Amino acid sequence: MTQTIQRITQTDTNYPTDLERYLKTDTPETIWARGNLALLPGQDTTLNGDLWALFCSSKCPGEIILKAHDLAQRFKEIGIATIGGYHSPVKQECLRVLLRGAQPILLCPARSIENMRLKSTWQDALSEERLLILSIFGSHHRRLTVALANQRNAFVAAVENKICIAPAAEDSKTLEFAEMIMSWGKPVLTFETPANKPLFQLGARRIEPSRFGGK
Repeated sequence: MTQTIQRITQTDTNYPTDLERYLKTDTPETIWARGNLALLPGQDTTLNGDLWALFCSSKCPGEIILKAHDLAQRFKEIGIATIGGYHSPVKQECLRVLLRGAQPILLCPARSIENMRLKSTWQDALSEERLLILSIFGSHHRRLTVALANQRNAFVAAVENKICIAPAAEDSKTLEFAEMIMSWGKPVLTFETPANKPLFQLGARRIEPSRFGGK
C-alpha cells in the first residue's frame, strides 16, 4: 500500500545491508518508508544497479544549474532511477523534471515523514508505484535542520555507489562531504567546469554526457 508509512528495522530482511559498513555507530535503527518498498536499494532488480544519488548545494553557478537540469532531463528520458533529498532550489527543479518521467525516484526528506503533507505530483508518483519516500527520522523531527540534512545526506550516500556532487567550493562543507564519501572508497562524479576544480583535485571523476546521449 503506497499510502501507508511502514517501519523498517535492522532486523528486517529488506533493511539496506551496507549502511552499517559506512555509517558505523550512526547507522539508523529504523527507516520510515512510504511508497513502493520494492524500490529499496538492493531489493529492486529492475534498477540494474543504476541508481544515482544527486547532491547540489543551495549556492550554485548558473552553468551548473543548466548542467544539472540537462542531466535530470536525460535521466528522465532514459529511465535512470535517482535518490536524494531534493531540497535545494536546483534539486527541486530536477525533481520536477524527473516526476514527469516514468523512472523510479527515491525521495529522502531531512525530517519525519509522519504527518508530512505530500504534493500532488508526489501523490501521482506514489499511485504509479514509482516513488519511495524514505526517512531516518522519527515523529519528533518535524522540521528540517542543518544537522538533520547532514545525517540524511550521509544516509543517501551510504546506500548508493553512483554519486553526483556539484558544486563544491574550496573549504566548503560540501567538499568535506565529498572527501568523506571518497574515504569510504566510493567514487564521486561531477560536471566538468572550473567551479568544480576543488572536487577534481580531490579525485572526483567527470560525468560522461555521452553515456546519457549527450555531447
